[in-house]
Amino acid sequence: MPKISSDTLWELAAAEVHSRESGGAEERDGGEAVNERTVLLMGSKAGGKTSILLRCLDRDELSKPTLALEYTFGRRARGHNTPKDIAHLWELGGGTSLSDLVQIPITPVTISCLSVILVLDLSKPNALWGTMEKLLQAAQAHLERTSSQVQKSKSGVKRQTPSHSAARVLPKDYPDRELISPFPVPLLIIGSKYDIFQEFDSDKKKVVSKTLRFIAHYYVASLVVRTFLMLLQKTVSSDPLKPLIIPAGSDSFGQIGSPPTVDVDITSLHAKNPKDLWKKVYERVFPPESTNEQRELKDPAKDPQYSEPQIDAMRAQKDQVILYIRVCIAFILTDLLQSSLLTHELAVRWLISGNQNSHSLISDS
Repeated sequence: MPKISSDTLWELAAAEVHSRESGGAEERDGGEAVNERTVLLMGSKAGGKTSILLRCLDRDELSKPTLALEYTFGRRARGHNTPKDIAHLWELGGGTSLSDLVQIPITPVTISCLSVILVLDLSKPNALWGTMEKLLQAAQAHLERTSSQVQKSKSGVKRQTPSHSAARVLPKDYPDRELISPFPVPLLIIGSKYDIFQEFDSDKKKVVSKTLRFIAHYYVASLVVRTFLMLLQKTVSSDPLKPLIIPAGSDSFGQIGSPPTVDVDITSLHAKNPKDLWKKVYERVFPPESTNEQRELKDPAKDPQYSEPQIDAMRAQKDQVILYIRVCIAFILTDLLQSSLLTHELAVRWLISGNQNSHSLISDS
């Protein structure tokens, strides 16, 4: 006969939260541990993140545009008659315009079991570096803040710090250990839309491929540049003119080589460090997109991806009303200002005339 627990619902919930915060694996019936991980997908807008997510979950569904930040989960058993491991999957939409939302999936509870997947659209190389840089900076900044909160926690519970820190994970003989900057948590970089990218000029393909290899090695990330059908293959490949799959730690700056110079004089770039040099060379070949478009995308209401005809029509009417009110207020303020200036001018004239009269009276006496 199963044992009946006398704990209340709140006590059971508190115990589960305490277990998760302590970093331990949850146990289910049979005493076997159940692993839970959190995965954050972010990257280029319309870069194929949803399609990758659906394929990983074995869901035969049509991908739809991601609205801001979406959550789903997946469960999979490691064997027959065993508990299912759970993956909490967060997908950030909107490219770089909504990068502040990374703070939602990155919390003190999830940081010890968090992984990040960065999807970069190879068919738009001019936006590749900017997308990569802004999203990784946003995620890394919040990861560092969250890690500091964990360290300063007054709960007395020993929490596990990010498992991908350089001091704890990288061995002493790791390639270029002194020249790299490991991302705080495990990072996977995926180059999407390879079917379009493979039609590029060979020199430009080499620039993109070698730059992605540099970025992946610099952040101690794994790199996959392939089509969906080849995504799950595990054969290591580092040829810049072919699909790439390079696990973290299997590459080096010596193997990558210097930045490919396509009509670029490296000595004239005045780079501060290797990463800055690669950025300058890359942006010489693929100039970054104008910032005007990026500024407009910061307002989701103006993004056609989130259009709602009825709501947008009502919003347009309200905008017209607000504009009319502002114009009326501007006219009123202008009239008040003009009247106040007129009053001020009359007062000055009166003072001047009064002073002149007083001077005339003094002279007469």
